[in-house]
Amino acid sequence: MAKPRQRRRKHIPQRTCVGCRSVQEKRSLIRIVRTPDGVKVDPQGKMAGRGAYLHNQRSCWQRGLDDRLSRALKTTLSDEDITGLTAYLEDLPEGDSDKAAR
Repeated sequence: MAKPRQRRRKHIPQRTCVGCRSVQEKRSLIRIVRTPDGVKVDPQGKMAGRGAYLHNQRSCWQRGLDDRLSRALKTTLSDEDITGLTAYLEDLPEGDSDKAAR
């Protein structure tokens, strides 16, 4: 008699937010990538280069822009990089309302 087959659970990639250090699904975080042209936001998460992840809250981005993001990307953020990331930051919701419980 054959054994009933059990379904395997699909692997879901986990990443750590640089701002608050909580671990969540990769899809729920925004990827920041270091490229030869500078640091950019990677909404699809497919760009080549060293990446770091942040939640879509201002609090995480503000902590990340302090010094954590440059350490995670192993580079010094230029004024252009900070300006570009700050422009993206302006469109984000305030606080931790959308973040799942840790």
